[in-house]
Amino acid sequence: MRLKPGRPDLAHYASRFDNPAAAAAAPLTVTWAGVTTLLLDDGDSALLTDGFFSRPGLTAVGLRPLTPSAPRIDGSLARLGVDRLAAVLPVHTHYDHALDSAAVAERTGAVLVGGRSAAHVGRGHGLPDERLVVAAPGRPITLGAYEVTLIEATHCPPDRFPGEITAPVPVRARVSAYRCGEAWSTLVHHRPTGRRLLIVGSAGFVPGALAGQRAEVVYLGVGQLGLQPERYLRDYWAETVRTVGARRVVLIHWDDFFRPLHKPLRALPYAVDDLDVTMRVLSGLAGHDGVALHLPTLWERADPWT
Repeated sequence: MRLKPGRPDLAHYASRFDNPAAAAAAPLTVTWAGVTTLLLDDGDSALLTDGFFSRPGLTAVGLRPLTPSAPRIDGSLARLGVDRLAAVLPVHTHYDHALDSAAVAERTGAVLVGGRSAAHVGRGHGLPDERLVVAAPGRPITLGAYEVTLIEATHCPPDRFPGEITAPVPVRARVSAYRCGEAWSTLVHHRPTGRRLLIVGSAGFVPGALAGQRAEVVYLGVGQLGLQPERYLRDYWAETVRTVGARRVVLIHWDDFFRPLHKPLRALPYAVDDLDVTMRVLSGLAGHDGVALHLPTLWERADPWT
């Protein structure tokens, strides 16, 4: 952690909150609900990454066992207009991604999709094995109207709880029980429209892992990215956005996830990230490559393909 006080002022980036809002007839929409929780919905079939709605405060995370908040989960699903999902896909199994994933899957009839670590979270939270899908890296899975491919990635350094989860995680567990597990870049192909979306939940990459993949839009995780050397940011952009040929990028995982969703969002403090550095470097790369760069608006149905 750094000693720099304060946090970035989101007002400086007001013009970036311009991800295209979806028209009523949009064939596929993406709705952001903080961190890397994304709802993909075509009106008939929907997927959700993470489903992290509880967002316990810093004191609770540091001092007490964590447990999903039923009121916050139910309120957030209602706000999203969700009662059925084909799948819930945690991008990895740290608590700020996977704490609520099984509870959301249970409420919505979804399967929980990920690696062995995600399956252990699901089992510990009471999901039966038939609702758990352990993905093979690089192999497409059909989930409702979507073909989803989980591609090996890494967590942005530092990973404070590295390694796999090797036993079921109970509903009430310390933050350290939520080890990173398998980290994924999630490639989604919406079969009815042919639209493709890449979701990179952690600001980490495996060189060459996305070679040969294509996506028009990338939702790009930037948590802790602003603390990395500038060379790392440039490599990250090249291995994700540039590799898949994206023309629009939406930045996610910059919000302070110790703050509940009913309060105005704010950026993570400088002690753990520096969004100002991230915006400066990625804005330059986006301008050079002719890529539209946005920040998402909470709860807003977006159509980033327009």
